Amino acid sequence: MQAPQEIRVQNWADLQETLYAGSWNDRISRYRSDYVFRGLSSTSYDLKTSLMRLKSPYQSLEMNLLNSFRKYAHPSVIRDLPGHSVWHWLALAQHHGLPTRLLDWTWSPFIAMHFATQDYASFDRDGVIWCMHVWNAYKLLPDTLKKILDREHHNVFSVEMLEDAAPSLREFDRLAEQPGPERREYVAFFEPPSFDDRIVNQYALFSVVSNPTVSLDALRNQHPYLFRKIVIPAELKAQVRDNLDQANITERMLFPGLDGLSRWLKRHYDAYS
Repeated sequence: MQAPQEIRVQNWADLQETLYAGSWNDRISRYRSDYVFRGLSSTSYDLKTSLMRLKSPYQSLEMNLLNSFRKYAHPSVIRDLPGHSVWHWLALAQHHGLPTRLLDWTWSPFIAMHFATQDYASFDRDGVIWCMHVWNAYKLLPDTLKKILDREHHNVFSVEMLEDAAPSLREFDRLAEQPGPERREYVAFFEPPSFDDRIVNQYALFSVVSNPTVSLDALRNQHPYLFRKIVIPAELKAQVRDNLDQANITERMLFPGLDGLSRWLKRHYDAYS
């Protein structure tokens, strides 16, 4: 099967041009790309979820993890949570590092560049930005989910829209069932509530697959047209990093507060050690 389009950029200008290629949107007559982006510091890293990285049988641990997270969350978290659906809790859990079936993406190519170049220890390895086409992913959705997006004139879900279609993960997974013995797995994208400034500043959204045992790597093999793979050569990483720092695309902006300041200072002074 055809591999996803892979592009190895040559320089800073080439990287920007490649990331924004095809961004003209005829539906709205604006430059608004239909791609979302995920930056990784090494091309060897896969698209498996944090849940998949647990020891087997990880799929049976999914709801236990989420229920325990909800059970032991501080009362102030519950009070401030804008909703109490499984989708609110899943987004909040992912945001705070609990192993889930979600993967983090961003609408911003520059934020994806940051995550591909934030680790000086990996500057001897090529980085990668995965680009996934949300409207092509829409075509794989069950009709139930398509109708909700069509009704709201959106290309990604909110947690309320997902709750409307599937109040539980089990019901969400069942939507992949079709006549015959085989399931038709799919991926949906949703924007989390603005729990804090980090969510907002990172222009974040999550992907969720209809089966906790199916990775985006598996869907990529079945549907390569969903993806573009942009490789940042190791020798280009330093320039990309410096240009991002000068543009204020740093940990101070993406992780507001003292944690982000500490991350930025550590990386800044690592460059001189």
